Amino acid sequence: MSVNADDMVKVFERPRSLADAQFSYCPGCHHGLVMRIIAHTIDDLGIKDRAVVVAPVGCAVTMYEWFRCDGIQAAHGRACAVATGMKRVNPNLIVFTYQGDGDLAAIGMAESIHAANRGENITVVFINNQIYGMTGGQMAPTTLIGQRATSCPDGRNPKLAGYPIRFAEMIAQLDAPVYITRQALYDQKRIIAASRAIKKAFQYQIEVKGYSLVELLTNCPTNWHMSPVECNNHLMNEVVKAFPLGDLVDRG
Repeated sequence: MSVNADDMVKVFERPRSLADAQFSYCPGCHHGLVMRIIAHTIDDLGIKDRAVVVAPVGCAVTMYEWFRCDGIQAAHGRACAVATGMKRVNPNLIVFTYQGDGDLAAIGMAESIHAANRGENITVVFINNQIYGMTGGQMAPTTLIGQRATSCPDGRNPKLAGYPIRFAEMIAQLDAPVYITRQALYDQKRIIAASRAIKKAFQYQIEVKGYSLVELLTNCPTNWHMSPVECNNHLMNEVVKAFPLGDLVDRG
């Protein structure tokens, strides 16, 4: 059966806010998926000319090259401090950070907590893949108990390294944040929920409601030594036990 070109309908296209550049992520990594979700959100809200991304040190270190909006590189862990400065100088900007667990919850813990405590009108996208991805698979603040990493080859021992840090729960105790949520990307239902959460966080910033954090449970096939399918099953069956999904704060 022949198909008339005039009858064909485009059902999907590359987000306009995403640059025509190839990602450098490992096969099966969730980073690329999050990039597309953010770009779609920027398109849907019509904020491309106002959006500014603050890139981390980590796997997404050059993410400003993948968006058709302004971007800046922050020193390791200092993304929230840089975002605060830009937002205060020009409140009309829509400023968002994109940070991994090491960047946000280890070297950047102080900047991250105090930006939340001040209620800075920024959006923080927190990528929690429970490991240092770019620097060699070392233990991160969010590494699970018993999880192997290059710096704990026998698995994380809480007597030596403490327990996984639940950053979202920590800042949920503060009075200032307007929106704190944890989502995952292991299946279509969760991807849709994560997309809605990211859009809400950006919308709250547009409405000048204050600080938002969207934590995303993601994978790292290379350093987990798993296939992408195995990673998704691990997220669904194990990781969510340590990091429960859902909204922790919504004062919007």
